[in-house]
Amino acid sequence: MADAVRIALVFPSLLGTYGDGGNASVLAQRLRWRDVDAEIVDVAVDAAVPEQADMYVLGGGEDVAQTLAVSRLSHGVLSRASERGAVVFAVCAGFQILGETFLDGHGDVHPGLGLIDCRTDRLPGSRAVGELLGDPVASGLAGPLTGYENHGGRTVLGPSAAPLARVEAGIGNGDGMDGLVQGNVVATYLHGPALARNPALADWLLGRVVGDLAPIDDSEENELRRERLAAVRRRTWRKQWRPPARDRAPS
Repeated sequence: MADAVRIALVFPSLLGTYGDGGNASVLAQRLRWRDVDAEIVDVAVDAAVPEQADMYVLGGGEDVAQTLAVSRLSHGVLSRASERGAVVFAVCAGFQILGETFLDGHGDVHPGLGLIDCRTDRLPGSRAVGELLGDPVASGLAGPLTGYENHGGRTVLGPSAAPLARVEAGIGNGDGMDGLVQGNVVATYLHGPALARNPALADWLLGRVVGDLAPIDDSEENELRRERLAAVRRRTWRKQWRPPARDRAPS
């Protein structure tokens, strides 16, 4: 398998909340459907992260998992990987730890890996829980993007970073946008797993590694997406709509 695309699933026991490890499986399978060899490397928390993977996948996790993951990644392997052209895809907690700083559940600030230009503090008000729907703003990415979110963080992007999508429903980063694109690093608050719910996003990431991709039949996936998107938009419309004043009961 010397020529296989190597996909490193980083610390799935720490950063695998909500099935985010499935993102690696989706990437590998979409390559295999195109007769491209793919190898998933499950990286245990006590193992060295491989230096020569083509893609690195990080998922969600709890506060203790975040700080432990940072301590195990502080030797800079992800920075070196992205600089040589590898793709890093991170979700939720994985997104937060790649930035400059993030908060734990007690409000204490922790240093992140500094791989991307963002900082995460606390969302004002309640935790973001529910469906997240976004329209991509990243160049070349088709949408919409769908998933669900469960986080208390507000992520503020710096000038070196660009958002992945504009939020149509949900919270995302907390400023009307979701995620980040900076060089070869792509991050989001979308769970689902994100790449199972968004095949176009999976192929957009793969294209950064292998170039142009042959089309495959996503008709079943697209039909499920249409149903889900319609349901999310109906719920969003109901929350936003108010009857005319004459039809509302007096307060």
